[in-house]
Amino acid sequence: MTDFTSTTDSDGVAVITWDVPGKSMNVMSMEGFATLNALVDAALADPGVKGIVITSGKKDFAGGMDLNIIAGMRAGGAQAIFDGVMNMHGILRKIERAGMDPKTLKGGKPIAAALPGTALGIGLELPLSCHRIFAADNPKAKIGLPEIMVGIFPGAGGTTRLVRKMGAMIAAPFLLEGKLSDPKKAKAAGIVDEVVAPEELLARAKDWVLNATDADLVKPWDAKGYKMPGGAPYSAQGFMTFVGASAMVNGKTQGVYPAAKALLSAVYEGALVPFDTALKIEARQFTSVLINPSATAMIRSLFINKEALEKGANRPQVPDQKVARLGVIGAGMMGAGIAYVAANAGIGVVLIDATPEAAERGRAHSESLLDKGMKRGKVTAEKKAEVLGRITATADYAALAGCDLIVEAVFEDPKVKAEVTAKVEAVVGADCIFATNTSTLPITSLAKASQRPEQFIGIHFFSPVDKMMLVEIIRGKATGDRAVAKALDFVRQIRKTPIVVNDARFFYANRCIIPYINEGIRMLAEGVEPALVENAAKLVGMPLGPLQLVDETSIDLGVKIAKATKAAMGEAYPDGAVDEVIFWMADQGRMGRKANAGFYTYSDKGERLGLWDGLEARYPVAEAQPDLAEVQHRLLMAQVLEAVRALEEGVLTDIREGDVGAILGWGFAPWSGGPFGWLDILGAARAVEICDGLTERFGARFTAPKLLRDMAGKGQSFYPGPTAQAA
Repeated sequence: MTDFTSTTDSDGVAVITWDVPGKSMNVMSMEGFATLNALVDAALADPGVKGIVITSGKKDFAGGMDLNIIAGMRAGGAQAIFDGVMNMHGILRKIERAGMDPKTLKGGKPIAAALPGTALGIGLELPLSCHRIFAADNPKAKIGLPEIMVGIFPGAGGTTRLVRKMGAMIAAPFLLEGKLSDPKKAKAAGIVDEVVAPEELLARAKDWVLNATDADLVKPWDAKGYKMPGGAPYSAQGFMTFVGASAMVNGKTQGVYPAAKALLSAVYEGALVPFDTALKIEARQFTSVLINPSATAMIRSLFINKEALEKGANRPQVPDQKVARLGVIGAGMMGAGIAYVAANAGIGVVLIDATPEAAERGRAHSESLLDKGMKRGKVTAEKKAEVLGRITATADYAALAGCDLIVEAVFEDPKVKAEVTAKVEAVVGADCIFATNTSTLPITSLAKASQRPEQFIGIHFFSPVDKMMLVEIIRGKATGDRAVAKALDFVRQIRKTPIVVNDARFFYANRCIIPYINEGIRMLAEGVEPALVENAAKLVGMPLGPLQLVDETSIDLGVKIAKATKAAMGEAYPDGAVDEVIFWMADQGRMGRKANAGFYTYSDKGERLGLWDGLEARYPVAEAQPDLAEVQHRLLMAQVLEAVRALEEGVLTDIREGDVGAILGWGFAPWSGGPFGWLDILGAARAVEICDGLTERFGARFTAPKLLRDMAGKGQSFYPGPTAQAA
């Protein structure tokens, strides 16, 4: 069986159907491209064929290129990548010209694309090379070029064709932001040509093919006198477009995402030359991105590893544990958010709080989110009613009978959680799994309040629950495999990404992010310019500087965590210098964004205005400031060394979970592929060298873990590479 097949009906239209065996979604492979090429050649050479329709045998058209193949293309080196991309360009250009005379642009055979559903990446680049694109009126379908989201850009002609079709300004959101549209919006934007009823899709495409004229086949950029929409770069209008685009790209990426810069270069340089030369420029820029280790790391973490974890790569081998009915204890922001995502995924929810009124307020949170979705046109009135109908808000624990999973999200107090555990276990069935949502409290200790500790597990959601994609599942010492499988299956049901870690203080995510925050506060106390700390973090790819992050999570929470940690660690507690700063801030009433006063100042509407000038009076800025690289090394090493220690200690058992969890959980420099990806880019030997320098100047917290030092000595990396063996 092959990925593409062709049949020619009595009407003389060859229908080439894309249907990859054994996959729910079509993805393009090199073998698939070769088969498509041969079928197009045969149809163009057959005098009995009047034209071609390219469609899909599945409900969607295509999900893009097989990123495993793209990740593997690097092994052949730059020339092999360039040659492979140019071969793709040749096939798509052949479809575009369709046998027409190169001088008269006549005599070609019409080729239409018929998209039954989603068309992404190469699944749109192929249709863009056709002469007309028909899309079924399928509101669930997504059409676009999302490659930038995994560290590459549309390199099979999508960049060049979309800009020439729409102009750089209009194409920018689709290329630089990976914007996806439903078919009607894609037509409004000018990406597809016609939106038709699903049952008429193939017939309408065939009808157009049989009636197309020579003029219908000529792309605007191949026609004489073509002018780029919005103006060429050397025109007054075009000049302003590209100046603005350059500023926008650098403002959003801070220069750490090579794909965005390469894409913009391909667009700008390509706009100055003929179309076929522009394709070569696009291929050259795509090659430069693909040989950059950032692209490999991003594809690996944000696609390959993320997908593997979502499919249950580390799931225990036990029967299906899908959740039929969920109980959520605590209707505050966290509990209400959990209830919403579960109900939105089709799960019946019992939402419990101390009073019926408090429980109803939690249910109202779901209603508010659904109302916002309706205003954006994402939610219908019927959908809202269905979701709200799945949530039962009550103060009666007896309503939990029949629940097969409980998620407790009450106040972070062991005594309160123990009381709730006892109340729940008194009414639920013996097979019910109990999960506690906590970010700091050890699961093994909390499980002592349970009569069934093997069915007790930690599930750490990140706030806001409806937006954050990561869920951290924590296995206590007594937690059994069925509880782990239940938690994993639940997270998959609500369409989020799980990682599983073993129980330890702060688990994995907070274990890494707290040192990042603390390092920023330490530098502030040392006299490092606060703006240098914040901007150094952003310039290395962190979404928020450490001081802004404290404001967002609240300073009083930091005080609480510090006090609890100090009580647990005693004399071994290492963060006294940090406490001096945050305790002083709390004493000033500067609790962060929620109080409109923190390390930053805020307007009456809560808009962040700038760093608080009162910081300098308390912590004068030193005359001599560190260089940018030193600040960045301190901020990154504070995080990645904890990730390595977590791996050494068995808290983390899979580096894939460490990298995916870091990017999705707290936004660790996505360009790097995560903490372990960054260390591989840096190289273990260089990382140890940096650690030794930081240890000498700033203390033992930067001591290189034994695992990392051993890897440096053996020339190893965390992931297998072209020159290094995986540790």
